[in-house]
Amino acid sequence: MQITVKVNGVSHTHDVEPRMLLVHYLRDVLNLTGTHIGCDTSQCGACTILMNGKAVKSCTVFAVQADGAEITTIEGLARDGQLHPVQEGFWEMHGLQCGYCTPGMIMTAVDLLQRIPNPSEEQIRHYLEGNLCRCTGYQNIVRAVQYAAEKMRA
Repeated sequence: MQITVKVNGVSHTHDVEPRMLLVHYLRDVLNLTGTHIGCDTSQCGACTILMNGKAVKSCTVFAVQADGAEITTIEGLARDGQLHPVQEGFWEMHGLQCGYCTPGMIMTAVDLLQRIPNPSEEQIRHYLEGNLCRCTGYQNIVRAVQYAAEKMRA
């Protein structure tokens, strides 16, 4: 089947297998490897991207379901050499260790801050529940999102 998607502002048209997952399309066809494959069961959130502005686990979406969609991956967040405030927050507040979960965490946090510009700690923790990290203990991830929220409001 042929699909056309806009990924990080660039339109792409490809023939894909009907059973190809969006995460594999992004990684294997478009070579955007910042979207990670973690569990293949939608439990870990490492594959989270924004599809039409909303956080989506790309291992739960077929590429054909994304036909006509606008997708943002971790590679598309920075603008003109400037990190997105959430990316900057993870850097400044040490919100990562091994980094495997980080792209998914960041994309989920971007969606959160689009919906709730001034989230409480409880709201941040609740929103990130679908993203697992085995390294950090989450405290600095929460601080990173708080940092980004403050920076985006300023």
